[in-house]
Amino acid sequence: MPAVFSVTSDQLNVWMVAFLWPFVRMLALISTAPIFSEASVPRSAKVGLAALLAMVVAPTLGPMPAVPLVSVGGFWILIQQILIGAAMGFSMRMVFAMVQAAGDYVGLQMGLSFASFFDPSSGGNTVVVARLLHVLTVLIFLAIDAHLMLIMMLAESFHTLPIADAPLAASGWFLLVSAASHIFSGALMLALPLIATLLTLNLAMGILNRVSPQFSIFSVGFPVTLLAGIGMLLLLMQYLAPFLEPRFAAGFTSTLEFLQGLRP
Repeated sequence: MPAVFSVTSDQLNVWMVAFLWPFVRMLALISTAPIFSEASVPRSAKVGLAALLAMVVAPTLGPMPAVPLVSVGGFWILIQQILIGAAMGFSMRMVFAMVQAAGDYVGLQMGLSFASFFDPSSGGNTVVVARLLHVLTVLIFLAIDAHLMLIMMLAESFHTLPIADAPLAASGWFLLVSAASHIFSGALMLALPLIATLLTLNLAMGILNRVSPQFSIFSVGFPVTLLAGIGMLLLLMQYLAPFLEPRFAAGFTSTLEFLQGLRP
């Protein structure tokens, strides 16, 4: 007599929440984290990667809260996982925002603020220098295996901050907001050598124009500024990776502190 396979509603609820809640946190991070959230990555690939990671990580997690999936408590846990995953992705994206801001500062000083084009990853016009620095940052991010570290941190987040129906602590959100202040300070540190050089050059040309009025500052000022800016960019490229590696490490550290700050 063949065996009869039966599934109760309680068993089905346990299986669904064991997969769905980790899947939602992973999909929220993949949708906001660097590299994975690029517009060039198909949505089906993002969903498939999140589902694959959920199937791998879910069996290693502890028991889930005894909350029905279709209930107010289940909906609240779902919202919590979306917020946690999105916040983790945004915390790592701050380094890329810092480089983007530095590229905007540099492009403005070089006179290339008008040289912009549509960037599909940001959905708007981007300065050419900012786009160049963004591409280099992506390559450095991949070269140091930071994308693998991001996935590992995502898997460890379920042990640092387990899935629960308890409310999240507010101190973690304050840590996330305070970490955003490093975007402006880091961008200024990255662009400061070039800004200082171009400011000195503009000051020298201004003094020269006062000493020699027949010197046409408008005809030679832009080419000299542009060449000096390109030369400084070539000199700064070799220091970009040593500058960004500690920032990526600080991003991972701040993300872990954020998760620990959310624990009730």
